[in-house]
Amino acid sequence: MGVDVLESILRAEIEQRRQEGCDVEEIEERFLNLKNRTPEALEALLQDLSSIEPSSGFPYIEPLKLEDIKASRPIGPERIQSPPRLSDEELYDRLYGGWLGRCIGCLLGKPVEGWSREKIEGYLRLADAYPLSNYFPAIKPVPVGYPPKMADSPCVLGNIDSMPRDDDIDYTMLGLLILETYGPSFRTEDVGEEWLSNLPYKKVYTAERVAYRNLINAIKPPETGVYRNPYREWIGAQIRADIWGYVAPGQPELAADLAYKDAVLSHAKNGVYGEMFTSAMISAAFTTKDIEEIVAIGLSMIPARCRLAEAVRDVVEWSRRYKDWRDAWNLIMEKYGHYHPVHVINNAALVLLGLLYGKGDFERTITISVMGGLDTDCNGATAGSILGILVGARGLPSKWTVPLRDTVHSAMARFENIRISELARRTLVVTKKVMEEKAGSMV
Repeated sequence: MGVDVLESILRAEIEQRRQEGCDVEEIEERFLNLKNRTPEALEALLQDLSSIEPSSGFPYIEPLKLEDIKASRPIGPERIQSPPRLSDEELYDRLYGGWLGRCIGCLLGKPVEGWSREKIEGYLRLADAYPLSNYFPAIKPVPVGYPPKMADSPCVLGNIDSMPRDDDIDYTMLGLLILETYGPSFRTEDVGEEWLSNLPYKKVYTAERVAYRNLINAIKPPETGVYRNPYREWIGAQIRADIWGYVAPGQPELAADLAYKDAVLSHAKNGVYGEMFTSAMISAAFTTKDIEEIVAIGLSMIPARCRLAEAVRDVVEWSRRYKDWRDAWNLIMEKYGHYHPVHVINNAALVLLGLLYGKGDFERTITISVMGGLDTDCNGATAGSILGILVGARGLPSKWTVPLRDTVHSAMARFENIRISELARRTLVVTKKVMEEKAGSMV
């Protein structure tokens, strides 16, 4: 690696290790005072960073191995472990709703990805569209301070004719392909092989790009998720969670187990927990419409004393205390705003903000998740997926579904310009096989 790349990794790794409870001051000082920044000197600092253990006073327990994660889970709530009794038609409708909801939420957040809550609100007020109740409108000419391409974006009202390509959707498709190819007994190594075979390198980002590079360099999982990977607790694994919940309705522990095998390819600790938490919530959404119960079931799948669990409990408590989601948003930013804008913890908190204040209403859920800012397309997609499963395709308002024309694009050759309904039908086939296999193993 070149010096510039190593310096960037080292800066990010110092911050990552600090967040993990490590005392990094000495290494940070050595880095700042390093006069001859050769690759060898920077590699030595990275090696020293990797050997530091969290301080004894660090209050969190954040294991990586699945058996240790399970041992660190809270006791209760009672975990659903049996599939709901749904006809094929009903199950298809719920799966189609999940796929549609994911695409809708992603599309809603896509044109304002990375914007702050204040910037989003400012734009919407200029368009006389606050609070958000539809896809983002185009303003012509685009106001000063906003990207000129906004008016021509394929994601704004008047321009939408399908779901454009997005990595949030690519990964859900790839998960479906993995399950079709290997079944639920797939290995993390199989996930890596499918990445290399189907995902263009420049269409993956942050932790996934590092893991991709590690795979090419013959590094094996789970080392692919941690070696020179300071982004291992960012949102990338959480956005891959949905398919594992889709194929394990009413079986959140199975969903979390599948999510774990996917997540450790590129992530660690809270990055992994985010995918397990989300997949379990999606699984639970097949069986209950109680949002707090769905969140509690997701929470029961991750370590009780991890930072993500603390954030989840905080948002649940704040949502009970304050009627206006913006009051809870202020507290989220006060406590968790120091994380990178695409970190898993702050963004998971915004997904929860939409879920808890949306109270089962699809539109309110996705719009609050997006109006909160940060990684808006990811957050809208996750919130939309959970609510899509909850209400089913027939329960989604037509103003959100019709503009997509049942079509989604992908960077993967076999999934370009595919019907969303076709993805749901293929998911139904896999889901029934997984459910049958699970039932057989319990006999």
